[in-house]
Amino acid sequence: MADETRPVVARPAPAPEQPMQVPVDESHILATYANFCRVTGTPEELIVDFGLNKQVAGISPETIQLTQRIIVNFFTAKRLAYALQMAVQRHEQAFGNLETDVQRRVVPQQQAKG
Repeated sequence: MADETRPVVARPAPAPEQPMQVPVDESHILATYANFCRVTGTPEELIVDFGLNKQVAGISPETIQLTQRIIVNFFTAKRLAYALQMAVQRHEQAFGNLETDVQRRVVPQQQAKG
C-alpha cells in the first residue's frame, strides 16, 4: 500500500455573525413604563407580563396591574436575552454597577443625615 499525501487546504475562519438589519415601522408603536415583570411559559412559548408596582415600600402588598403581555418563542427569547444583556453591560460600563437588591441600595437614615 503506497503512502499517499494529500495537500492540506487552509480554510478561512467563519466570519462572526453580524445582526441582520431589518427595516421596521415605528409609526404605530405604543410606549408603556413598567417596573415589574413576570415570566411564565409553556414548552413552546415564553410569556412576559409587564406592569406598574406603585408601592415604594411597606409590608402590605398592593395589587400590581399588569398592562402588557409579550409572547415569544424560545429562539426570540434567547436573542432578546442576549440583546438585553449587552445593553445592561454597556450601561454598567458607562455608569457603574446596577444593584438589583433593593436592601443594598437603601441608605440608612443616619448615614443620609451625616
